[in-house]
Amino acid sequence: MKLDPRNVFRTIAFAEAVSWACLLIAMYIKYGPADNPTGVKIFGMIHGILFLSYLATVLFVRDRFRWSAKTLVLAALSAIPPFCTAVFEVLADRRGLLTESPTPSPEYASVDR
Repeated sequence: MKLDPRNVFRTIAFAEAVSWACLLIAMYIKYGPADNPTGVKIFGMIHGILFLSYLATVLFVRDRFRWSAKTLVLAALSAIPPFCTAVFEVLADRRGLLTESPTPSPEYASVDR
């Protein structure tokens, strides 16, 4: 079975954004009225794994999608603020940056086309 790089990227980007939400909720519970750190331990690890998976996926799909260095950096940086991986994924998909190029182009695609 061959995995589609576009679907893999979109799935990991969405999962990373959801893990951010879960971690933020767990942090509220930890420091809020419940004072329970269990959720942060669980969702912190899940988010960490998905964060690293997202970065690895970004590096994996860069050549397949012919991303410029600027697009690569923006994709990687989108993992830092909450929910920005999902925003980047939507914008990149709308701009055609999540399609494989059958032949090498002279320049990689850029986010600001």
